[in-house]
Amino acid sequence: MEILKFISNDILQDPPVLLGLIAMLGLIVQKKPIAEVVKGSMSAAFGMIILTEGVNMLTGVVAAINTAIQTKMGIQVAKGMTDITFTAEYGGAVGMAMFLALVIHILIARFTPIKTIFLTGHMLWWVPFVIVAGGVEGGLRGINLIIMSAILSALYFSIAPWIMRKYVWAAAGDDSFLIGHPTTILSLISGFVAKHVGNKKHSTEDLKVPKGLSFFRDISITGGIVMFCVDIVVGLIAPTLVPKGGNIFTVALNAGLTFGGGLLILLYGVRLLVNQIIPAFQGISEKLVPGAKPAFDVPILFNYKPNAVIIGFLSAFITSTILVLIANVTNIFGILIVPLMITSFFECGGAAVIGEGQGGIRGAIIGTVVAAVVMVALVGVSAVMMDSTIKNWILIFGGNDLSLWSIISKLIASFLGGI
Repeated sequence: MEILKFISNDILQDPPVLLGLIAMLGLIVQKKPIAEVVKGSMSAAFGMIILTEGVNMLTGVVAAINTAIQTKMGIQVAKGMTDITFTAEYGGAVGMAMFLALVIHILIARFTPIKTIFLTGHMLWWVPFVIVAGGVEGGLRGINLIIMSAILSALYFSIAPWIMRKYVWAAAGDDSFLIGHPTTILSLISGFVAKHVGNKKHSTEDLKVPKGLSFFRDISITGGIVMFCVDIVVGLIAPTLVPKGGNIFTVALNAGLTFGGGLLILLYGVRLLVNQIIPAFQGISEKLVPGAKPAFDVPILFNYKPNAVIIGFLSAFITSTILVLIANVTNIFGILIVPLMITSFFECGGAAVIGEGQGGIRGAIIGTVVAAVVMVALVGVSAVMMDSTIKNWILIFGGNDLSLWSIISKLIASFLGGI
């Protein structure tokens, strides 16, 4: 009993320790030298700690904006489990779900026609992260939560890249890879719309983008600038954002820098976290799943249609910001949402490339605009449904597959809990 208690309380509920042990096992199975085992397992543990600090910085900036606007509009600030508390309490469940999901994912690739291996490192963590959150919201706990989350995560790792493969191959002119990223739902929508309203004869790559806009490719800089602008606007509308005796410019500047820096820290932490786990499954897949295609992060598409990425980002950001303002004024979701800068760049940037592949510049623009409408709806609904777990996190990174699958997870968990 003492051993089980130790595993439950001191390992499963201690994410840095748990994920460090998972990395250690993966390296030992590969018969790596002791130096690599120590380095890899410690790096995974460090990554979990760094990840948490990055989340803290990002949610702190967004929470301050939400609180100021909610206070201004007389809306009660939502209370409950914070994102950081959720990670601390359920990080162990996320780690176990991730590990089991990868095993199931490999089995799906080996024994079914769905031949893909999901290799986008940080999404190996974030997908089970949102699915576990949905499971918690639906009332599941313990082993039932882990099993359900592992199965759903494995299905996502396998199915999501596979169902958009033809769109990816059309856009890239290359069928050697797939995309493993939460852009799937938005890209499918963009591709479908672009195919029916676009014109392939007029490509986005016939346009020349000024070098002065190249900074949009650095998401930390873009994020910092956008959050600076948002804080300026919010500070003028809701003065409580600025502390007594403070200066709105300084507050906004620090918020922008904190957001950009937090994003860099978070991404570094996640990549460091899973960096030692991926090679173990890569080695297994090469031996056990011949013919499987790797699913990479969405930026690999950006090299094929860079102008479409910029056009898509601007189209999505302008569209979604207008919709966010309308949603906040009408209080349609019952909560305040902020401009979806990160999703507008990555997920909608990918959706624009897919749209371009189906319908040229017109397809990229119209397809991304329609995807942006869905993006705002997804983030609003999922944030409400994740109110007691990861709402603030969803407000920053949602509006995509992560929102969609958190909703799916909660619905399934609620059904299972009622049986």
